[in-house]
Amino acid sequence: MLDAFIIDQLQKERERAERIREDERPRLEIPLPVPEYPVRKPREEEKKAPERGVIVIDL
Repeated sequence: MLDAFIIDQLQKERERAERIREDERPRLEIPLPVPEYPVRKPREEEKKAPERGVIVIDL
């Protein structure tokens, strides 16, 4: 039976080899489209949902 340290080292070596293979594999990079209008971040007031409720008018 193999020592736990040796098993751990074998696991790490397998993961390292797989990472290297992934880095060497060709991949396609698609550029993101540029928005036609400037993107702005919502202000603090806009982030809050407006208070909603029900008004009952009894005639």
